Amino acid sequence: MTSLRDLGLSEYEARAYRALLRTGATTAKELSRASDVPMGRIYDVLNSLEQYHLIRSQAASRPKKYVAVEPDTALDRLLESKHQELEEKAEQYENVVAELTDELDAAEPVHDQFWTAAVGADETMDLLVERLAAADDTLIMVAGTPSPQFDLGTLGDLVVEELEAALERGVEISLLMSPDLVDSLPESVGRRYMNRLSKLPNFHVRTAENLTGVFNLIDDVEVCIEVHNPLNPGQAFAMIDLKDPDFAADLRSTFDPRWEEATPLPL
Repeated sequence: MTSLRDLGLSEYEARAYRALLRTGATTAKELSRASDVPMGRIYDVLNSLEQYHLIRSQAASRPKKYVAVEPDTALDRLLESKHQELEEKAEQYENVVAELTDELDAAEPVHDQFWTAAVGADETMDLLVERLAAADDTLIMVAGTPSPQFDLGTLGDLVVEELEAALERGVEISLLMSPDLVDSLPESVGRRYMNRLSKLPNFHVRTAENLTGVFNLIDDVEVCIEVHNPLNPGQAFAMIDLKDPDFAADLRSTFDPRWEEATPLPL
């Protein structure tokens, strides 16, 4: 059950405000009896409610009297106070993240061999998007067959959003696709390519015949390889993420000649 405490009031403050709604204008002593707030605490509670602008006082009267503002106004003020509190918290967290990002990025990366795998559509999508977001310098994407990462729906748009973010932070992106895959791209991806990606100098797209498989080479040290379902070759089954500079170098040496021979994709 919701209560005024959910909006930041203490138990005594909530009791006092509700009691003032029932009693109308009243003194602190009378409110203490009506609300069961101890007399030793009632003035602190009333001062707090005044700071929230939930009550008004009549200082000219002796003894001083208090009255509650209307519930709609009171709730709006409490909500506004919570919004402000959350905005301040969010700003604090953003500052913490900025400081930690600088601190953690200052550490030299270690490129030891490491691999992991994601199985299933959702897990594969999460891993792909995560690793695209990790690119710092270069990103090579090879898509030889229609892949769920460019399928209609959520994932194609998510990939393009990550490409936009990578380009904005200065990553050099080279995308090599088969001509058939170009024709199968969703309209939303095509529009964003035409309107945004293709205009950026660090985004390059070429097409080549006889491409097979789907992989992403990240910063020349990490490779994401898509594994298709053996029972349904058009469906992604898993994704393997491999950090191995030697393997990545071999893959890059195979990619570069194909890239040189490929045809730039026209605007």
